[in-house]
Amino acid sequence: MRTSKFHRGLAGLALLLSSVVATPALAQEEESKPITVTGSVGLVSDYRFRGVSQSDEGVAVQGGFTVAHESGFYVGTWGSNLAGWGTFGGPNLEVDLFAGYATTVGSAGIDVGVTWYMYPDGFDNTDFFEGYAKLKGTAGPVSLTAAIYYAPKQEALGNFSNTPFSRGQKEDNLYLAGDASVAIPDTPVTINAHIGYSEGNPGLGPNGTSVTPTGEYWDYSIGAAVNVYGPITLSVSYVDTDIGRAESAYLLPNFQKFRNGGGQIADGTIVFGVTAAF
Repeated sequence: MRTSKFHRGLAGLALLLSSVVATPALAQEEESKPITVTGSVGLVSDYRFRGVSQSDEGVAVQGGFTVAHESGFYVGTWGSNLAGWGTFGGPNLEVDLFAGYATTVGSAGIDVGVTWYMYPDGFDNTDFFEGYAKLKGTAGPVSLTAAIYYAPKQEALGNFSNTPFSRGQKEDNLYLAGDASVAIPDTPVTINAHIGYSEGNPGLGPNGTSVTPTGEYWDYSIGAAVNVYGPITLSVSYVDTDIGRAESAYLLPNFQKFRNGGGQIADGTIVFGVTAAF
């Protein structure tokens, strides 16, 4: 019997989770407040979403906040400017609304929720929602996260591009991710690593959008973050995908930079950032 992307995703998540060895969390020294608000604002040299630039390999201003209740439920929002690949209409702005529930089972952290990707004053059929589930734990000094993201069939994830694959159909999307971070003792430096796998429609959605533009691909990154003063953190990371020029050629002119004569927006690059948390 043929298995769905979602069930294959669960199997893949199980493999990722096998590497997460949870250790007991430290007891909180202070009693938490019923409701907490956290957030951040930042500037990055390139907005990369799952390895693919959403800002035409240009600077992006980003920020958001989360309101969490002591029960584990939370809501929040996050936004960034866009450019180049994907003409969403309006101000070319992405605003994500999300809600979920986070708790602990034994010494492992579990987080489930849903995100609505919205493009204000843009085209309605570019908006879509995606559910997620995450498991967090530690292995010695290393913090580990395994996650699965699944978006059911929606028009925004269909194929509306001028390619042989385009039939205007609705499609779903699967994304598996593994993340690891380790703080270097007696320093303000944290090393981060990420790997992800995407499976979805082979082409572009309405107005040049897509979550997985080449059907399936891997993305990965490695970098470091340095807390320089109070809530301010500087970061640098190398981000890349296994999407080659031959795979992305049929997506032109959408799958390219518009500046400097065009080119790929899923090739390897170094991304710099500065973030202020609150």
